[in-house]
Parts: sequence; structure tokens; C-alpha cells
Amino acid sequence: MNKYGAFVIGCSNVGQEVCAASGRISTQSGTALEIFERSHDEEKNTKLIGKVTKSGHTSTIEHIFFNLAFENVSVVVEQFMIEFRLASFTVKSRRYVDFSDCGYLVPEFKCDEDKARYTAVADRLFAAYSSLTEMGIPKEDARFVLPYCFYSNFFCSLGGRELINVLNAMIYGRGSKIKEIYEIGLSLLEQCREIAPGLFIDFELKGQKYNDEPDYGFSYDEEKSSQELCEILAYTPDGESNVALSALFEAGYSPAAANRIIENKENVKTILKKLTASSRPRALESYTCTAKFNKVSLACLTHFARHRMQSICIPNLIRADRASYVIPDTVKADSEALAIYKEAFSDMLSLYSELKSKGYEDNVLIYCVLSGNTLDIVTTMNAREMLLFFRLRCCTRAQWEIQAFANDFLKKLRKISPDLFSLYGPSCYVHGACPEGKMTCGRAAEIKEIFSNM
Repeated sequence: MNKYGAFVIGCSNVGQEVCAASGRISTQSGTALEIFERSHDEEKNTKLIGKVTKSGHTSTIEHIFFNLAFENVSVVVEQFMIEFRLASFTVKSRRYVDFSDCGYLVPEFKCDEDKARYTAVADRLFAAYSSLTEMGIPKEDARFVLPYCFYSNFFCSLGGRELINVLNAMIYGRGSKIKEIYEIGLSLLEQCREIAPGLFIDFELKGQKYNDEPDYGFSYDEEKSSQELCEILAYTPDGESNVALSALFEAGYSPAAANRIIENKENVKTILKKLTASSRPRALESYTCTAKFNKVSLACLTHFARHRMQSICIPNLIRADRASYVIPDTVKADSEALAIYKEAFSDMLSLYSELKSKGYEDNVLIYCVLSGNTLDIVTTMNAREMLLFFRLRCCTRAQWEIQAFANDFLKKLRKISPDLFSLYGPSCYVHGACPEGKMTCGRAAEIKEIFSNM
């Protein structure tokens, strides 16, 4: 019988011991190794970790690390998890793997008739996916018709502190509204508590005060998304000079000398060029930008969320626009494929509207959305993370949707700060060589020309 849920498949072999030693090192004499050697009593360690975490010093539990396997959970769970930016994830790719027979989750329904209606639509959607791939539509384009109830499998690794955050969100926060996520949270809590009981001594008491979805009390504006791919909402004023100053301060220049140097704009250009080519361009972090990306497909969300060093704000999936969806060029070019594709979205929209009219809430409706439906998202990145973002996402190997968002984002940034962002683009443009090996597009010279004249 197949397993379903999340499972702890590994944990630091001295996890609680290191956490307990960390709790002792700030108040006890002795070297790190000496204190660690005094930290092998499991009962004392459990009590100490509980005492330390109760007082709010939860940094000590970052030293224990958990490896989790998510087995045949819905992609709703996957999306919920990847928003935790301090965890590491490896997910089965929908760009390359065939999902025709992956299976899907069936939530609880009020009657057999509603359940049959749901499963009939889900089966048709998987049939549409199979038909599209058989017609030659690439998997990365056919995947947009997959319903968000399909099963996902992935690995996640995270420290104890972030694990507590995840479990709170699953059991007491926004995840608790979805039965699947809530039950996974309870199961993980039981497994982890058996491995490291000290981490969870105060869990229930603190969890009941957990609030990750504040109600701001304002009415929703139903205005449709902008037609622009990307909108710049805010950015660091005079960001280029700010980066140059930070770089000079880091290099040991006095404020007076640094300010004198950046009065010459050519000097600023020189600093920016050398900085972006360095292995530790930390000064770039002093330039931040907040951008809104409009009509991002749910499938594309994963590409955005993989960039960990950003502050990304993604609305609850229940707010996805069922009437809005992306249509790949490969599908537009084939009238038969286009008809199958549009029918899939119409089918799901009808199911969603029908179930909503019957009083079904998020616990069911969240699965009535397709991978190609869209949301608007907002993210704040610093220029160091943007350097990586554009290197990866402006590349011709990137998924076409996020590539379009990245190119539009970069064009707008070049208008704001041309001296800095004229240095940004795909890896072949930034570093002069393609890192993709045999997977290269072979168009490096052409790509460099395009980004030089963007």
C-alpha cells in the first residue's frame, strides 16, 4: 500500500546534544568540545532545551537538522511548504517528468454525488494532460491543465527552529484550514517529538497564540490585474551611489574619501563593474527593490519561490483567479490542442462555481484550481539576489514564463539604474561564458548582443 504524508527520514545524530550544549556554552566555563562532552545526558538535555526555548532563546535549536520526505501529498502542500524560505527543497520537476499517472487527492465531500462530480472532472483533466503531451505539447506546457489536487513528492531539510515555525503554521496557522495540511502537521509533530522531545515542551501553549494571517478589516477590491508583467513599486533612492559607498566603506575608505570618490560618476561605474564580477558582492545588498508580478501562474510560483534570499508575498491559493490562465505559444499554435486546453479551464471553473454555490469552503475549493491559473505576487529583493535571479531566469534554459517576467523586470530596472543593471542578465552575458555545458543553447554571442542593447 502506498504511503501518504510527510516522514522524518533523517535527523542530526547528535541533534539534542548540540542544542543542549549551545544552551550551556553562554553561561558555563570550558571550551566548546568540553561542554559538548558534558551534554550526553538525554533527560537533562531535554529539560534544558525546554527551559531555554521557553525563555525565547530559540536560536539554540537551529543546531538540530531534520530531513523530511513528502510522499504523495497534494501540490497544495508543496506550495505551502516552499514558502518557508529557511528550508531546503528538491521537488520532482513538472517540466521533465510525466505526471499522467501521478494520482490525486480527493477531499471530503458532503455527498457521493459531489465526490463523483469532482473525480470526473479530475479524470478529464489528467486525460487532457495526456492528450496534449501525446500531441507533442511539451510537458512544461501541458502541466498547466493539471489540477492542484495532483500528488507531489519532494524532499525538505530544515533546522529545528524553522521546523517549529512550519508545525505552528500547519496546526495553528493558515495551514490548519486545510485538513490535509493539518493532519500532516500532527503526524510530523508526533514523529519529531519522539526524536527530540525537548524542542516541543512548550509547543502547544505557544502555538495557540500563533497568528500568521492577520485580519486587516478592509474590504477587498475586485479590480483585475494590470496588463503589465512587472511593476516596480519601490526601490532604494540613488541606489547606485549607495552600493558604491557601501563597497568603499567595506574596503576601508573613510566617509570623506568615499564621498569624494563617488562624485565622479565614472568612478561609480568602475566600482559597480568590479563589484558585480567579484565572488563576494555584499555591497549590492544595500540596494533593494520591491516589484509586483501580475498574472503569475501557480506553476510559475515555484520558480519564483526557489530564490530563498528574498521577501516574497504570495496570496492564499484560494484567491487564484479561476477565470485567468496562461496559454503557452505551443498550445496557441495548434487549434486542436487549444480547444482541449481551454475546455480544461472551463471545466474546472464550472466545478469550482458549483461547489462554492453549495457552501463548500477552502478545505475543498483550494483543490479546484489548475496549475495555469494565476495570482499576483510581490517580492522584495536586494541587488545581490537579483544578480543571481537574472543570471538564471533570463537564460534561454529558464521556463518561458518566468523568463518573460525576468526580462521585463530587468528592462524596467535598467531605466531606473542603468549603470548597475546594464551589467545584469543571463550568465553568458554577465560572466562571458555559458555554464550549461551540453545543455547550452549555443547562442551566447546572440544573447550577449540582445542584452547589450536591451
